[in-house]
Amino acid sequence: MKYDFGIEREKWAALSFEEQMGNIGSEVGRAIIAHRKGMRTREDRAIDRALDLFAAEADVLVGTPFAYRLKEALRARDEFLRLFFDGTFEKDADRIERYFMWFAFIARTAA
Repeated sequence: MKYDFGIEREKWAALSFEEQMGNIGSEVGRAIIAHRKGMRTREDRAIDRALDLFAAEADVLVGTPFAYRLKEALRARDEFLRLFFDGTFEKDADRIERYFMWFAFIARTAA
């Protein structure tokens, strides 16, 4: 099932890269928690929401002077998806969660 979260690209573009990645990290964390609790519907919704945010991130970065950050965002997306589809969840979930938490921390301390 596809969910339309209607991310407002203009508001999203106004956020710093760290704020954007921190927000993506919130959905990543929700997906990880739901997976651990066996809450499949919540897990699927959080994954879909994270993917929508990753897409918004790519839309914002393409064609800007900050396009070099697109590689990092897409690599983070790939690592996030690998958790759920390559059988590496238990091995890598905490590492992925910590990666995104650093962005939230940086965004908070910069504000």
